[in-house]
Order: sequence, then structure tokens, then C-alpha cells
Amino acid sequence: MKIEAGDFVKFHYVGKFEDGEVFDTSYEEVAKENGIYVEEREYGPLEVQIGVGEIIQGLDEELVGMEVGEKKTLTIPPEKAYGMPNPELVITVPASEFTKAGLEPVEGLYVMTDSGIAKIEKIEGENVSLDFNHPLAGKTLIFEVEIVDIKKGESH
Repeated sequence: MKIEAGDFVKFHYVGKFEDGEVFDTSYEEVAKENGIYVEEREYGPLEVQIGVGEIIQGLDEELVGMEVGEKKTLTIPPEKAYGMPNPELVITVPASEFTKAGLEPVEGLYVMTDSGIAKIEKIEGENVSLDFNHPLAGKTLIFEVEIVDIKKGESH
């Protein structure tokens, strides 16, 4: 039985960058081996509905046609993943915004703002540049996937 749009699919995955660095996985052992294990997280196959935008477009499209037990390595370009970085999502705020909150801005740190999560891109004098782009924007992503289960979606 091949995966079609609308189906509910369970799959394991290992997400890597082009240099081989693992950034996410559904396997607990792989997370531990790569230093990205999160204790509060429940590891196991991801269950999604295909073709409804629950996962990035490239992965959604590539899973179609696969079968239970099938393993595949998929290369997803930024355009079908998290897009290219948008310069309009980088804004400059006064450093005093941090000191008022009792925080010390540090380059590379992620901070929660009223507008969402941002990365402190750089600190110049009294100004701090915040980047609201998704951390994976602009990156080609490699996914090793293994299909665990397929449930047929409702036919319309």
C-alpha cells in the first residue's frame, strides 16, 4: 500500500544538515549519540496526515508513494523546507530593552519576545539585532526516513 495525500503516516526520521550534523530525530538513541537528547521529549515515530501542511512541503511531497518498511534518504532544498532568510525579519532594538528586563544580550542566544522567538544576531554599541527567521531558514535538510505505518485517510 503506497502513501497518498490524505493518508495518516507514522515514520521515524533523522534530520541532518549537509555537513552530516544531526539537528532532530525521532530515535532516542540517535539523539543521545549526537548530543541533542531532550529529557522531556517523548521519542518515537512521528504521525502526520499527508498533504495537509502538517510537515514541511518537501517532506510531505517525498513521502507520497512510499510503503511500510521502506527507508529513503531525502534531500529537501530550503524552498521546500523553511524558505530563505527574509531580511525584513531582522530588526534592531535598543540594548536598553534587555537591561530593563534585567537581561544581558549575548550574540547567538535565542530570546522570547512579544513577537516570538528571535536569535540575537549581533550587538553593536547600544543596538541589538534580532533575527526572527526560522533557525533552519536557508538550509538544505537531509532526512533519513523509515515508514512504520500507513492508515488510509477518508476518501472525499
